[in-house]
Amino acid sequence: MNPPRQASPARRRVPWFIRGPATVGVALLLGWLCGVAMRADARLATPPGFFRGMLHGAMMPIAWPTLLAGHDQAIYAERNQGRTYKLGYSMGVNLSGLVFIGGTVVGFGALRRRPAPPTSS
Repeated sequence: MNPPRQASPARRRVPWFIRGPATVGVALLLGWLCGVAMRADARLATPPGFFRGMLHGAMMPIAWPTLLAGHDQAIYAERNQGRTYKLGYSMGVNLSGLVFIGGTVVGFGALRRRPAPPTSS
């Protein structure tokens, strides 16, 4: 049986008081960038269809921290091509959830599958 690997000294955990504000800062920055992208998209001459709807749907969960912080942000194009935009938007939201939520679930599953340290008997 192989002995458990020791973590290298270079891979230390970042303390929570640094990791927490950094995570919040990155989330707000991504939300702000999504708002900039949505405003730029709104200036385009043609109304969004399926593929731009997918992009809008994928950006919607990213905009959540910005909305929570109190900034009103567009997450849906009012002027769109109708059913095709709505299909793309819903597909973008679902794929984004699959990537982010699915990645979290897979990450937690990998933690549970980690072998237990050997016990001395």
